[in-house]
Amino acid sequence: MSKKLSVGFEKAMRFLVRHMPPSDENSRKPILFHDIRVGVYLYENGYPQDIVLAGVLHDAIEWSDANEQMLRDEFGDEVIRLVSASTKDGSITDKEEKTEELIQRCVRNGQEALIVKTADIIDSFKWYADQNNEDELKNHCVKNADAIFKFKPAGFDDKIFEELKIWQNKFKHLKG
Repeated sequence: MSKKLSVGFEKAMRFLVRHMPPSDENSRKPILFHDIRVGVYLYENGYPQDIVLAGVLHDAIEWSDANEQMLRDEFGDEVIRLVSASTKDGSITDKEEKTEELIQRCVRNGQEALIVKTADIIDSFKWYADQNNEDELKNHCVKNADAIFKFKPAGFDDKIFEELKIWQNKFKHLKG
């Protein structure tokens, strides 16, 4: 890990610790640890700094008291673009519509944004599989993976999509 990326990663962690509410036993999943795992996954797979930092911070707007301007001030325009693309629109109440709008927004923001969202879903697959939580696997992970493959342009050919396909296939029996 480069020194610049190490410093940026630590800065992102400190930011989340300041702004993210603590998880508890009633949380769907421990959010801070999830965000760390997503960032580490992206780092270990050789993604550029802005993608790694967006992976760490992808839940900041949705789940913390941080806002877009705070993230922009701390991490710049590119990271906030990727984080914003990966943030659910809380004004949409229909779950399927909310998922499809989110994935389409990631696609409009480019392959980098869809990579961040895909890393998020891969980690969720891993977490919920480890927890034997078929409901979240079916209603969150599989549905998001289906939407990613429904809207992903053919030109988006990063290796992360191959890994997501493996997870999607592993749990496709939960559809329907």
